[in-house]
Order: sequence, then C-alpha cells, then structure tokens
Amino acid sequence: MINTKSDFINDQSISEILTNYSKPEAAQVKDVLTKAREMKGLSLEDVAVLTGANDPSQIQELFDTANDIKDTIYGKRLVMFAPLYITNLCANECTYCAFRAKNKAIVRKALNQEEVKRETEALIKQGHKRVLLVAGESYPKQGFQYVLDSVRAVYEASYNNDNIRRVNVNVAPLTLEEFKLLKNEKIGTYQIFQETYHRETYKKVHIGGKKMDYDWRVTAPHRAMEAGIDDVGIGVLFGLYDYRYELLALMQHIQELERVYGVGPHTISVPRMEPATGSDMASQPPFPVSDLDFKKIVAILRLAVPYTGIIMSTRESEQMRRDTFALGVSQISAGSRTNPGGYEEEDEISGQFSLGDHRPMDEVIRDVAQMGYVPSFCTGCYRLGRTGQDFMDMAKPGAIKAHCGPNALSSFMEYLNNYASPETFKIGTELIEKTISGLEGVPADRARKLVDRVNNGHSDVYC
Repeated sequence: MINTKSDFINDQSISEILTNYSKPEAAQVKDVLTKAREMKGLSLEDVAVLTGANDPSQIQELFDTANDIKDTIYGKRLVMFAPLYITNLCANECTYCAFRAKNKAIVRKALNQEEVKRETEALIKQGHKRVLLVAGESYPKQGFQYVLDSVRAVYEASYNNDNIRRVNVNVAPLTLEEFKLLKNEKIGTYQIFQETYHRETYKKVHIGGKKMDYDWRVTAPHRAMEAGIDDVGIGVLFGLYDYRYELLALMQHIQELERVYGVGPHTISVPRMEPATGSDMASQPPFPVSDLDFKKIVAILRLAVPYTGIIMSTRESEQMRRDTFALGVSQISAGSRTNPGGYEEEDEISGQFSLGDHRPMDEVIRDVAQMGYVPSFCTGCYRLGRTGQDFMDMAKPGAIKAHCGPNALSSFMEYLNNYASPETFKIGTELIEKTISGLEGVPADRARKLVDRVNNGHSDVYC
C-alpha cells in the first residue's frame, strides 16, 4: 500500500534538532564540512549545524566546499530548460499565487492543442530541447486528458525538423492510475512543490480547493514513483516559513523516498517568493529570505544531497543566478514566460509571479559561456534509460560524468550551429575547444567525436 499520510514529516524531531544545533561550535561546522567532502550526503543534524553557521569564514568555507563538490560531480555543466504554461485556470486559493481562484486581476486562459504547438515552436526557435509543462490546478472540460493531450502536442511540434526531446511535467497531485497514464506519454521528470512543509503555515496559506490537503500533496511523489515514473522533482517556496525548518523537512521527505524506493528526488527546486499580481503576501513574505541565506540554502543542499540536480528559475536576478552556479545549481531556465501563450505574446501581468531575469535565451547562453560554464541541452540519459536508480548508480561513483560532459558539448555545439548569434557562436565555440583540450582519455575522445559529428551535419548525438 502506498503511504498516504505525512507522518514522515516529524515536526517534533525538527524542532528538537534546530534547538540543539542553533549555535554550533566552530569545530562542529568544520567536522560537517569535512564529512560533506566525502560526497555521501548529510544527516538532519548536519544540515542544522550548517544553517546555524554565521561566521563569515565558515560561510566562505561552506561556499567553497559546495563549489568543489558541484565541480567534481557535474563539472562546468548547466542544463537548460524553459517552462511552458498551458493554463492558468485554478480552483485553489493559495494566498501567495496570482493563479488563485478568486484573483480577478489576471486574464484566464487555457491553450488549445494548436496553441500549445505554437508555443512549443516558439521555444524550439530559441534553441530549447527540454521544457517543463506547467498548469494551474484546474483543467478545461477534458479534465486530466487535457494534460496528456498537451504533452503529446509538445512532442509533436517541430520547427525546421527540430523538436523538443524531453517534456517534464509540473501539475497537480494525481492518482496512481493518472500517474501511469502520464508515464505512458513518455514524460521525463514529474515535479511538484510542497510549497511549505510546516503544517500550520500550509493550512493558513491554502484556504480553498484540493490543495488544502497536505497529505495528498506531500505523498504525490510516492504515487508517481509507484506508477513507474523514475524521476521526481520536489521543492519549497522559500519565504512562507523559516527556511531552516523547511530544509530539515525537505531532508525528511528525501529520506522517506530513499527508504521506500531506494532513490531520492532527481531534482530539487529552490524558488524564493517574488511579487505576484493580486497577492499582498507575495510582495511581503512572512519569512523573507535574505540573499546570503538564499545562497546558504543552495550550498547546503548541494552538500546534503550531492547527486541531486538543483534548479534555479528566472524568478531570481541575473546576478543571483550567476552567484549560485558555483554553489550547486545544475539546471536553469532561460527566456522564460509564466503565462499561457507568453512566448507568442507578452503579458507578464497574467503570469504566475514576477520574473527577475528578463534576458532572452541567446543572451543567457552567452553569459553562461563567458563564465566558463557549458550550457547543456542533452536528453541522452532519458532516451538511454539512465533514470532513477540507474542514474544514481552511475552518478555516485562519478561514471555519469564521462557521458554527461561529452553530451553537453555536442548538444551545445548543435545549439551554436543552429540558433546562436554570431557573438554567442564565437564565445561558445572557443569554450568548447578549451573544454575538450582540458579533458583526457575516454571523455576527451568521446567529446571530440560527438562534436565532429554535429559539425558534419548530424543532430541529437549522445553517448
């Protein structure tokens, strides 16, 4: 039987740990950072110690350790994606969200399948290969079938014989049977955020609709994995409650997934509350997270779950996104819009939240490359079945890097040849050559062969 209760989120345990480790000794912080370098993860107590570290030298060591671990596991690779909002219809009353049911300040829209295809084509023209399909938690008359049809429409869309190669999905919690139907559409990751793990806060901010059911939402990843979806993504909306509590509860959720299914989440998202049309709370978070604490959150997560992808959205400013690349972020969105139809027509008023990074895709890619990071459009692992436990089995000994590094370079070369501006092309090709020259052995040979194949007219090459 699938667990449908949230008893694995233990408030008393979290409270006791935070009390006991609120003011850690310097030696305790040092010991945790030393343990983290073994890249075997951290306990709840370890995480609490790091949240209590406030000395500037300790924080710098935390950041340096996160950077080293990120480089060891992922190298200078950043996976690129874009959200694709298909509807902002919603039956829930979430006080922090522009999509809430009673908000009259936004225009409601549900894209039909032709519109979904046009939005997808707009993303393909930017160079995207991977999208995150997002929907408000209410659908048109087709019901859940609308989501399935939309996934199919994204895969069917094309531009100049190019297409989207991986569709991840962020929709309302589903039944086991619905998750099985979603898996049949060949999605990648199923993503869902608990928003806040603190029960009292959850109750206060979710005042109407099915989302009021804490247990149903927190156990959605269980049902997804039970249905055969290997990769799930979870996250917290930081600002609703004390970030220290949220981190420990997030760890409890991760440990429960590992206990039951042998593997934790494929990704963790770290959205911070941003202004949203029609929401006073969004502009004045109950527990605002400072820039420094936000960076600590990213770094601590990289140490606590070293092999899990960390996603940074365009909620954050250009500079904050840059700063977090070195702290553990491994996936970023670019050129994003958060309203249905937003890639064809500008209408940020009807978006889910305000964006912090408004730059077009090409500019983001150029900036990332100038910093020495390789933008990756690869979806090879998904097509080769390297997901869930299989991915982690290769990631933990470091074997996955021999595939992901070359694949990132070949997919970046494909982007440069087909979509980049002349300036971005120059910067990108120089980075590719510099990166390959710094490789040795099998990864170097693989990278050179794959990039040469792309330059000889092949596409979608990976190992």
